[in-house]
Amino acid sequence: MENIKTITIRLKPGQDLKRELNKLAMDHHLEAACVLTCVGSLTTAILRYSNQDYGSTITGNFEIVSLTGTLSIHGSHYHISISDGEGRTYGGHLMDGCKVYTTAEVVIGIIEGVSYQRTMCPESGYAELDVKTI
Repeated sequence: MENIKTITIRLKPGQDLKRELNKLAMDHHLEAACVLTCVGSLTTAILRYSNQDYGSTITGNFEIVSLTGTLSIHGSHYHISISDGEGRTYGGHLMDGCKVYTTAEVVIGIIEGVSYQRTMCPESGYAELDVKTI
């Protein structure tokens, strides 16, 4: 069984959610980590919807309903769901350019004893998660 330590961060208005998560992985030399929870809001969201090659930009005031993902210095992968003032929910791959509105309170779980690598998968055509024991 792996041991999990945590890092908690609070992002401020205007910060880029994905870039800050990736920076955290690099700054802490994270081999394997995951998003445990996130609450907050965005003013701009850039999401890549399922089976699309490009991101779609939506603007407004959005609550972060969920954020999941794996983090590593070798590559990260995040999905996000957000809702607008009418309760409409949007979700997809988190892309660069998602700007924090008031806050983003994120708890990251650090998983020791493994490294999350990204290896090209011939079946999917993408660099997919490859867990290595270290």
